[in-house]
Amino acid sequence: MRKFNIRKVLDGLTAGSSSASQQQQQQQHPPGNREPEIQETLQSEHFQLCKTVRHGFPYQPSALAFDPVQKILAVGTQTGSCLTLCDPVDCSTPGSSVHGILQGALVSALADDTLHLWNLRQKRPAILHSLKFCRERVTFCHLPFQSKWLYVGTERGNIHIVNVESFTLSGYVIMWNKAIELSSKSHPGPVVHISDNPMDEGKLLIGFESGTVVLWDLKSKKADYRYTYDEAIHSVAWHHEGKQFICSHSDGTLTIWNVRSPAKPVQTITPHGKQLKDGKKPEPCKPILKVEFKTTRSGEPFIILSGGLSYDTVGRRPCLTVMHGKSTAVLEMDYSIVDFLTLCETPYPNDFQEPYAVVVLLEKDLVLIDLAQNGYPIFENPYPLSIHESPVTCCEYFADCPVDLIPALYSVGARQKRQGYSKKEWPINGGNWGLGAQSYSEIIITGYFIPFFFLVTLQVLYKLKTSKVFEKSRNKDEKPNTDIVDEDPYAIQIISWCPESRMLCIAGVSAHVIIYRFSKQEVITEVIPVMLEVRLLYEISDVETPEGEQAPPLPTPVGSANPQPIPPQSHPSTSSSSSDGLRDNVPCLKVKSSPLKQSPGYQTELVIQLVWVSGEPPQQITSLAVNSSYGLVVFGNCNGIAMVDYLQKAVLLNLGTIELYGSNDPYRREPRSPRKSRQPSGGMLIVTSCMCGVSSLYSESVKKLRSSFLSKLFIPHIKDNSFSRSRSSSVTSIDKESREAISALHFCETFTRKTDSAPSPCLWVGTTLGTVLVIALNLPPGGEQRLLQPVIVSPSGTILRLKGAILRMAFLDSTGCLVPPAHEPWKEHNVPEEKDEKEKLKKRRPVSVSPSSSQEISENQYAVICSEKQAKVISLPSQNCAYKQNITETSFVLRGDIVSLSNGICLACFCANGHIMTFSISSRQNLQFALILKEMLGELFTPVETPEAPNRGFFKGLFGGGAQSLDREELFGESSSGKASRSLAQHIPGPGGIEGVKGAASGVVGELARARLALDERGQKLSDLEERTAAMLSSADSFSKHAHEVCLSNRCLSQKA
Repeated sequence: MRKFNIRKVLDGLTAGSSSASQQQQQQQHPPGNREPEIQETLQSEHFQLCKTVRHGFPYQPSALAFDPVQKILAVGTQTGSCLTLCDPVDCSTPGSSVHGILQGALVSALADDTLHLWNLRQKRPAILHSLKFCRERVTFCHLPFQSKWLYVGTERGNIHIVNVESFTLSGYVIMWNKAIELSSKSHPGPVVHISDNPMDEGKLLIGFESGTVVLWDLKSKKADYRYTYDEAIHSVAWHHEGKQFICSHSDGTLTIWNVRSPAKPVQTITPHGKQLKDGKKPEPCKPILKVEFKTTRSGEPFIILSGGLSYDTVGRRPCLTVMHGKSTAVLEMDYSIVDFLTLCETPYPNDFQEPYAVVVLLEKDLVLIDLAQNGYPIFENPYPLSIHESPVTCCEYFADCPVDLIPALYSVGARQKRQGYSKKEWPINGGNWGLGAQSYSEIIITGYFIPFFFLVTLQVLYKLKTSKVFEKSRNKDEKPNTDIVDEDPYAIQIISWCPESRMLCIAGVSAHVIIYRFSKQEVITEVIPVMLEVRLLYEISDVETPEGEQAPPLPTPVGSANPQPIPPQSHPSTSSSSSDGLRDNVPCLKVKSSPLKQSPGYQTELVIQLVWVSGEPPQQITSLAVNSSYGLVVFGNCNGIAMVDYLQKAVLLNLGTIELYGSNDPYRREPRSPRKSRQPSGGMLIVTSCMCGVSSLYSESVKKLRSSFLSKLFIPHIKDNSFSRSRSSSVTSIDKESREAISALHFCETFTRKTDSAPSPCLWVGTTLGTVLVIALNLPPGGEQRLLQPVIVSPSGTILRLKGAILRMAFLDSTGCLVPPAHEPWKEHNVPEEKDEKEKLKKRRPVSVSPSSSQEISENQYAVICSEKQAKVISLPSQNCAYKQNITETSFVLRGDIVSLSNGICLACFCANGHIMTFSISSRQNLQFALILKEMLGELFTPVETPEAPNRGFFKGLFGGGAQSLDREELFGESSSGKASRSLAQHIPGPGGIEGVKGAASGVVGELARARLALDERGQKLSDLEERTAAMLSSADSFSKHAHEVCLSNRCLSQKA
């Protein structure tokens, strides 16, 4: 029965005007049980939501653009975002279909006929200007190199010109009816291509969808030549000399035209069409969606195209075709081709391009092809675009890793064999990435085949395939034992990693656990070092004594200082099927028996598998923890918990969840009839090991069964009521959901009981019913004794309760600092140790020494426990609740963690309703989100000198044979072409102007951005003033003329009079 404090009740009645928060605080801190408070250092103003960068492949990509000077690649998507790729990261910003990049700016076109001008000269790209077309649909845009005038083609066939700096329309317009033949009776269709002649900027090549191409003279405002073909046009590309161009058509043909011969094409090519005899036209093929024409100084030009396959090739994957001289290479892609670009040595279109790579944008990937090497290998992608090449089943984040960890992972990851890749460096190397002011390193590990990512740049460090240790079924008719999963049986569910010792432990969906050690040496093992098979079955039956008719010993009182230990067990493997023909002692996966070559990196140390028990499959693992200092790994599921000593390769603990409670079970457990034919020992969970000779390591006294602990199991038969929670012991599908599964595990060195005077190694276990149990660990001394003497595991009797399933546990010291779990430093175990190191190992103190009764440690600790519904801070060793916070009532927490910040500790929770909440540990304030330092953001724009223009040569300069330039400012400016109609497009000032300057980098770039913005604003004001002045001048002129007319009329009247 709960005890009430009368004084507290009276105080509550008299203080009726106190607030609810004060009442809650009085309930949580009774006057007689006041605990030392944790000093609060975090405030709400320290937290703020701030998106820094988004990694990964963009969803539904639609367009591609490349800056040849800055070496930046931009990818537009159908959802209105823009991914900017630089070195060595990918940055996502809101945007849309990309049509051009100029120095420090990006132009994007949206599906709603809106053009955006993005400023890339700041860390957070922002929209400076927008232009919304009201009467025409935008179909194509072209921005010439080093030009501030953007050509915009529309669905009506017209071409408008936009000043990129002011983002205003020019009065110069190319109308479709003036571009085509006067005798033509049909509309040419939308504009599908615009480009200027490489050798004459005054000649503009316009391609219409119907098959008509027009060479337009910008100065004379008329068409010089018109080229007509029967098939629709998809794309056009120039030869660098400006004398020829190539068109791709809807029937899978390519036509090459001479500029001065518009009557018919010089050459017609069908790259994938079957050439028929008697000179007949080849069979039609699929449309060639895009073609590019690139020249080289030392050989034949490159013709690169997408599409154009024959209709007979049903089921063939999308292809990119590279035609170089007489050779034609067809490169198959995994996904549909969205767009592609050719990267060239020079950005100038009137020089030999010298192509060296092709960027291919696919629906779900980005591929770069090396054109300089035989076979056209692809570049190895440094971006994490392939993070979803296999489904990510779990993800873990680790901060403040050892300084030597990332170089170690990178060194072994660089040695992993990657065949078929180009030997050259990734060519998209523009921009730079700010590493920020933090001095710690961060790593993300994703599950399925375990890639390690360096967080800030999200660079792939190392990949590990866990399926290598298992045999794969070659016969399709062979029925596997993985009936418990519908997905890939090798998928990873849980990852537990110790960055300091580099020990890695994973749990898979097939109820298997693999422990890995990190090594820089390559080893070849004849077989997997050790494999343990564990029988873990949830079944309650009548309690039977393990030794015949001998009565069980008296139960140990709860909270006893010296409870009986649980000795390790090892039983030989039994047959693979039970007497009634059911599967028994069969694991879900078969471990390889052939020699296994383990490359430098993570190497298999131990494989643990749960086995079938009497025809019932093992349940999937729900929690996992590893501790390198103790040499232990523990895992649990809905049946129970198992602890393994991976140093001695032995099972230490194998208990059902009910057995963990002993006689303190707070739930009503319904017994069921024992199934003795299926389970050899009632009330016990059997452990089988395929390792021979493990039991010889232990003495006979240690081999005694855990009769003392099992005697605590008390199963009353009490009728259920509306307030009790049903606890069925059946293994049917209906009962599986109601079992009490192990949901959280945490190794620590803390106070296990209220009477403890010093911390000791222990394991804290959390369940799905909100219970926290503590198991004490008695570790042998270090060195060789650790490998000979067993680890003693015993219950502590400590039970704590919360609402909802336990998700996370952590421990704080008396000052409120996070107490990390004990760990061992990493050392190379494949290299023989020196004698001095062996002596040091022998003399090394044990990990945990039980304190004497006379020892008194005044400092206490705090246990922070987070469940699906609430969080508690428990003071240790008194086990009093210091703080309590109900996190949510209408939803539940999916993931929670205790986060150590620079100036305090907070609890971060991610709820099922999509909310992210952070709480301070002591005051339980609901804080906001962390502000990421601006220094962590990179610079997309870096000052780069533009390459020199190609030399025209003496004779070309003398006789005028070089490229002809065009003064577009004089031609398209307002003085010569006038103003465009205001109803055609609406100018919208960008919201990122002022905010962009505020978020720009400090220093020269920021000052230049501010100055440029001020000049833009001043220019806008001056233009408005000029317009008003012109209006006033015109009105003054009209008034003067009117006054002059009135004066003349009055003079005439006076003369007549």
